[in-house]
Amino acid sequence: MSKHIGDEEILDRFMEPATQSAAFSALVEKYQEKLYWHIRRIVVSHEDANDVVQNVFIKVWKNLAKFKRNSKLYTWLYRIATNESLTFVQQRKRKSAQALETEDYDLAAQLRADPYFDGNEIQVKLQSAIDSLPPKQKAVFLMRYYEEMKYDDMSEVLETSVGALKASYHHAVKKIENHLKGTD
Repeated sequence: MSKHIGDEEILDRFMEPATQSAAFSALVEKYQEKLYWHIRRIVVSHEDANDVVQNVFIKVWKNLAKFKRNSKLYTWLYRIATNESLTFVQQRKRKSAQALETEDYDLAAQLRADPYFDGNEIQVKLQSAIDSLPPKQKAVFLMRYYEEMKYDDMSEVLETSVGALKASYHHAVKKIENHLKGTD
């Protein structure tokens, strides 16, 4: 199966025992990179993103047969990826006994030390500003800014109203601007 196979065909083939494994492989091939980058922007670390991606696909494998098709497959996948990422971040914060400012510094230091990161200091500052956002606001900002996801699709992923998402994005942008200016 190819990367260009449609979601409906993947779902139909997944329901057939003879083609289930190939259909799941096609789904992984089609969405793995997109989900990796979505998750990576939330959890920051390459290794953590890989772990969360694995957890996402395990959850997808276990639940794909129950997918009711009343939403788009990719929004369902993004909902799982977002929830898994936010849960991962919350667990990491709970385990950390350090103050939030120290954790933000550690995230920036972690990003600088990441062998897969080739950005400059402004990108580190932007990441630090994004990491200072509350988890749901961070997810909204990342989906809109980096992935240019439509508000209607984000509404399905995050299960909230379009109006609330627009307000959340606006507040996130203001907080990031203030963080970058040093006025937060």
